[in-house]
Amino acid sequence: MDFTLILVLGTLISGLIWLTDSLFFKKARVRRAATGVVADGAPVVLHEPLLVDYARSFFPILLVVLVVRSFIVEPFRIPSGSLMPTLLVGDFILVNKFSYGLRLPVLDTKILPTWEPKRGDIAVFRYPNDPKIDYIKRVIGVPGDHIRVEGNKLWVNGTPITETYVGVYPGDDGMRMAGATVYRENLLGVKHDVLFEKDGYEKNGEWVVPPHEYFMMGDNRDNSNDSRYWGFVPEANLVGKAFMIWLHWDWKDGKFDASRIGKGIH
Repeated sequence: MDFTLILVLGTLISGLIWLTDSLFFKKARVRRAATGVVADGAPVVLHEPLLVDYARSFFPILLVVLVVRSFIVEPFRIPSGSLMPTLLVGDFILVNKFSYGLRLPVLDTKILPTWEPKRGDIAVFRYPNDPKIDYIKRVIGVPGDHIRVEGNKLWVNGTPITETYVGVYPGDDGMRMAGATVYRENLLGVKHDVLFEKDGYEKNGEWVVPPHEYFMMGDNRDNSNDSRYWGFVPEANLVGKAFMIWLHWDWKDGKFDASRIGKGIH
């Protein structure tokens, strides 16, 4: 179910009901009430139809939610561990919709260009093989980049991406990925942690990122369904840049972690 479409339709319908009543029916009701004409022995009282009352009440709320969600910030929930240890299952994040250009809701047509994704950004995008599904990964390659992956080693434009050993990962609240190895990766100046498993699967290859497309990978390198497997992300599929965790609640394991609230995403 497309929540954005429902929100747009709800805003449009409630606004049209309120506008139509204001233009064609409200003045007549006001005149009848002002005449003081009685009906069945009782004075005429100005009553707004229930449908109009609901439309007038909900339209401003729906409009504000639509504008904020479409053009400013949108909440998402992390359903998988592909970006561990940066993002955990149960993290609720905020995504800046202004980062990669303003787009019309539903149509997803860019109406105002702003900035382009940079290497190291954590971006939400519509999965190229099924645009109804939202994915979140780290931007590894921008247009024109040459990406090479061999086992746990990564090269960007011929430069080997360095990794510094951090330690053994203790696992998240549900003990996912416990025992994996944590490395601090330096992605051409952007430093972040990644996970590797000794027995994790690997995908090797070389790719040249086409114009207006991006190469994405998860930080949980041996457990991420990303551009290594299904290709590039078109610019038109970008949703926004993740910037903050506003809640952590993994209801599958019943875990709530207040320490992650307000944590920035890098």
